Amino acid sequence: MNAYRSHTCADLNTSHVGQSVRLSGWVHRVRDHGGILFVDLRDHYGITQVLADPDSPAFKDVEKVRAEWVIRIEGEVKARDASLVNPKLPTGEIEVYIRALDVLGPADELPLPVFGETEYPEETRLTYRFLDLRREGLHDKMILRSNVVRSIRNRMWDAGFNEFQTPIITASSPEGARDFLVPSRLHPGKFYALPQAPQQFKQLIMVAGFDRYFQIAPCFRDEDPRADRSPTDFYQLDLEMSFVEQEDVFATVQPVLQGLFEEFGQGKTVHADWPRIPFAEAMLKYGSDKPDLRNPIEMQVVSDHFRGGGFGLFAKLLEQDGTQIRAIPAPTGGSRAFCDRMNAFAQAQGLPGMGYIFWREENGETTGAGPIAKNIGPERTEAIRAQLGLKAGDAAFFLAGKPETFESVAAKARNEIGRELGLTEENCFRFAWIVDFPMYEKTDEGGIDFSHNPFSMPQGGLEALSGDPLSVKGYQYDLACNGYEIISGAIRNHRPEIMFKAFEIAGYPKSEVEKRFGGMVKAFRYGAPPHGGCAAGIDRIVMLLADEMNIREVIMFPMNQRAEDLLMGAPSEPTNTQLRELGLRVVPRE
Repeated sequence: MNAYRSHTCADLNTSHVGQSVRLSGWVHRVRDHGGILFVDLRDHYGITQVLADPDSPAFKDVEKVRAEWVIRIEGEVKARDASLVNPKLPTGEIEVYIRALDVLGPADELPLPVFGETEYPEETRLTYRFLDLRREGLHDKMILRSNVVRSIRNRMWDAGFNEFQTPIITASSPEGARDFLVPSRLHPGKFYALPQAPQQFKQLIMVAGFDRYFQIAPCFRDEDPRADRSPTDFYQLDLEMSFVEQEDVFATVQPVLQGLFEEFGQGKTVHADWPRIPFAEAMLKYGSDKPDLRNPIEMQVVSDHFRGGGFGLFAKLLEQDGTQIRAIPAPTGGSRAFCDRMNAFAQAQGLPGMGYIFWREENGETTGAGPIAKNIGPERTEAIRAQLGLKAGDAAFFLAGKPETFESVAAKARNEIGRELGLTEENCFRFAWIVDFPMYEKTDEGGIDFSHNPFSMPQGGLEALSGDPLSVKGYQYDLACNGYEIISGAIRNHRPEIMFKAFEIAGYPKSEVEKRFGGMVKAFRYGAPPHGGCAAGIDRIVMLLADEMNIREVIMFPMNQRAEDLLMGAPSEPTNTQLRELGLRVVPRE
């Protein structure tokens, strides 16, 4: 018999009645029922009820134990009385009468309880994460994460991919976020970088002739935290394929992810229709490049109904270049109370508000109500209703200006309206590929920079780069699921002359490209296949499958919102010895 246990705390059942067993685990809770002490003993696998009465040789030892002490017990398996069976536990038909008890690890007074799922401040939970992880809900999410990763690996192998590991210490690469730099002791004044993604290496793997690569890859980005994003590091399913076009990548990825969500989606419907939505269309209809398609509401441009009309604010705004009036239809939202509530929602998001019209039945006719309807008149109000396909009892909300100033609020308002009116489908996953991303965008300083992955192939190749950069689209794509981006990818730029030109437009001369990406440029000169791929965020996928809103709930040891590790005390100040070895000096901020 093992020194600590003959069985786990999930193993025992009525077939073991009468047997002598040895169990080890944590004291989940202790109950005194009229002098008989009941202990719920917990390990990784489950819970077993053990007990001692005053006749037990271990009774005095059991009296001393407290919550979360680690103990080992030896005893006899007994069947519970039928009235005392606990059907919620696999071990609920038996209990173990304790004959001997050893304390393996006593515990101090707990800073947060493990029994139950009481809400505790996140700072406390992260400081004592090892205790938090003992709680059933969080423990189960970590097991879910482990099973998801195992399933992904199996599915990728079955799809003909090979798993390879790429370096963790490497050179800096522009991936859209700040690098974490690592100073070199052997090369004073020079720095490595932790990879934001294995981008260059996976492309080199394709050039090396391996055809289909994947990896569960750690990635490091110095980013501002969000509820759905870790501020320091995360894991992604990274994959790359040779001799493929965009549709080939889609056809390979969909069965993997669809099967994964069906396996772990807790019975939710996983829709098999994954539409392709151009970026521009997604922004117009949903205000977001990661639309939640569970919500059927689609925005429409209604500018023409307001030009030269009686609503002076909108009419005057439309005289400016690049402005637009957009409507958010709200089926069944046709009450002044609801409209005022949504207007207040927009104001809370930083906009002056949202204008609205709601329609009602009067004397057998559908008429519009609200300040906007009154100002533009019944003819234009009716034209708006007809365009939006609305009826009596419905409403529409309006946002005006340059789209980039209101789209983010419009996206939130669309989602809020869908939720409030019960239009958003529940208990399902809806996916959409967002395609045709612009290659470039204007910077705040008026220059041109990459808007997405800089290693993407421009649609139209070298020829496309001779015109207006802002009109160039890339073979870039994201996969959205229920309002979250879970995949980003592209068909890669594998031709050096196109790559040099693409970077030149973004302000990187050829010499800089050679310096920063010399290995990849060199490789492309020796026969590079057309290739493409993507990366899926493991943490975000598990967050969706666990039905969580906060990504920290599915990461074993997450940072807090200030990018601090409260358990290990990171970031920490280096010692003077470390700084001298690296030839560094810390200059205090003024």
